[in-house]
Amino acid sequence: MSPARAFACALACAAALMAAPVPAAAPASGPSAAASAPKVLRYAFRVAETSFDPAAVVDLYSRVVTGHIFEGLYGYDPLARPALIRPLTAAAMPEITDDYRVFTIRLRPGTFFADDPAFHGKRRELTAADYVYTLKRIADPAVRSPNWGLIEQNAIVGLAQQRQRAIDGHRPFDYDAPVAGLQAIDRYTLRIELEHPSPRFVEVLAMGDIYGAVAREVVEAYGREIGAHPVGTGPFRLAQWRRASLIVLERNPGFRAVTYDASPAPDDAEGRALLARFKGRRLPMIDRVEISVIEQDQPRWLAFLNGDADFLERLPEAFSDVAMPGGRLAPNLAKKGIRAWRQVMPDELLTVFNMEDPVVGGYDAAHVALRRAIGLGIDLQREARLARHGQVIPAQSQVVPYTTGFDPKFRSEMSEFDRARARALLDLYGYVDRNHDGWREQPDGSPLTIVIAAQSDQASHLLGELWQHNLAALGLRCSFTIAQWPENLKAVRAGKFMIWDVANQATQPDGLFALAYLYSPEVGGFNLARFRSPAFDALYRRLASEPDGPARDADFLAAKRLSVAWMPYKVHGHRIVTDLAWPQLVGFRRPLFWQDWWEYVDIVPPAHH
Repeated sequence: MSPARAFACALACAAALMAAPVPAAAPASGPSAAASAPKVLRYAFRVAETSFDPAAVVDLYSRVVTGHIFEGLYGYDPLARPALIRPLTAAAMPEITDDYRVFTIRLRPGTFFADDPAFHGKRRELTAADYVYTLKRIADPAVRSPNWGLIEQNAIVGLAQQRQRAIDGHRPFDYDAPVAGLQAIDRYTLRIELEHPSPRFVEVLAMGDIYGAVAREVVEAYGREIGAHPVGTGPFRLAQWRRASLIVLERNPGFRAVTYDASPAPDDAEGRALLARFKGRRLPMIDRVEISVIEQDQPRWLAFLNGDADFLERLPEAFSDVAMPGGRLAPNLAKKGIRAWRQVMPDELLTVFNMEDPVVGGYDAAHVALRRAIGLGIDLQREARLARHGQVIPAQSQVVPYTTGFDPKFRSEMSEFDRARARALLDLYGYVDRNHDGWREQPDGSPLTIVIAAQSDQASHLLGELWQHNLAALGLRCSFTIAQWPENLKAVRAGKFMIWDVANQATQPDGLFALAYLYSPEVGGFNLARFRSPAFDALYRRLASEPDGPARDADFLAAKRLSVAWMPYKVHGHRIVTDLAWPQLVGFRRPLFWQDWWEYVDIVPPAHH
């Protein structure tokens, strides 16, 4: 299947959203566990984690872990497509009044935090006050949470003012001071009042990997080391951690009685079969999850083939022709009972330009021309063929498939490759070769080198070669700074970079989340480019408040056009992802916007299939 056909199919099947598993033959071989042994899910992350403090994380793989330890008030149905939000620790969907400004939420009694020494041997029940504390902690300037911006834009009455008092007074954030818009009415009732309407605020409350409840006693007990001591109410707890090497989670023995239930669509045969198989089973169904960090593609692929992993999350693109020739599972893998799931993702591949960098940043015509020229000079088809092995579709904006604001008919310069126009832009704005050494200088005659932050893995190396080829064809010299992904993320968030390639995956059905990467209050958080535009901020705030409909669609279009015009990001494409599993992993379905799925799968010996 070509990328274009894959995308067309994905959009035509938007009601289903999830690609069906590729059929496989009856299992013949592969790793298994004795029926009496603990059920262990084993797989590898391809990028190292950064922290397990939900207030501190923005990267996907850390959030996969926190999403299984911490719980938001709401979560997602594991089988419903389109996505369906449902109560998690809340007893019901919120009571919403005053034109989407006031949300009253009743918690389900009997939810407890995992046992921890911070509780001094007592069972600690989750209460409404814990969510008050959690949101206040994200507002605490000392925490420096990159996730504050999403709460700030929803404007809980009084919370930003309390944060500002701590900043202005150079004093600790006062957690005990009341906040008018954030109140525990009683032990199990939470009331949140916003300054302006927020029709999709429940999507924020469903991001348990970031806004899941934390206990004040735990935070105060571990202080700066809280990122290594996550304690939540979720189905798993951290059992072992060797940074950037091994993460082990085990079933939380104190997890409340939750049974498998879901709402697959009537025509979703796979989903209905999973529901019939698992309905009523106590969650989680597995006992342990063992995660290795293997950044190199080949060792991760071989670990799966050798049976050292039950699951291969995101088949390395370099092996797509081997494992999925023509978009179908290879016969030799099917004979072993391996199954495959293939899907266009709600994500985007980005080149980030630091808008504060003196070389590529800035809002004057020359610097905009430089960024546009670099964007036009990227051979996207060659990148898709060589670096992505066809597992990508072109992108026209930062709004991703399956989210509001995404329009498959929208076209822009984002998807264009035009070296002639790129060279003309550079010539027009004074980026010319003055000393005749073969490389362009800056308009003032000073040297010009494009410095790209990169990682040491094989995929990054190949992308680096493509960068060199593309920039050299424009007469632009480039160099690379190499570091591990967490170090690069830290540097980027601090604004200490020029250009970086990264991927962003949607965490909620609303397309506004992708545009947070351009919202100025998110600088230092999601806004990696450090882009600031009053016009864009005004659009963003309006998009956050207005209901879905034609007016909001028009504002999405205007926001996308501003992004293309200023070019703080070059969006390369949306990935096509393939996941593989040995036959003993049963029940997997790739989530779209959420990270928790371990509790919904089982490890079953082949004889019991």
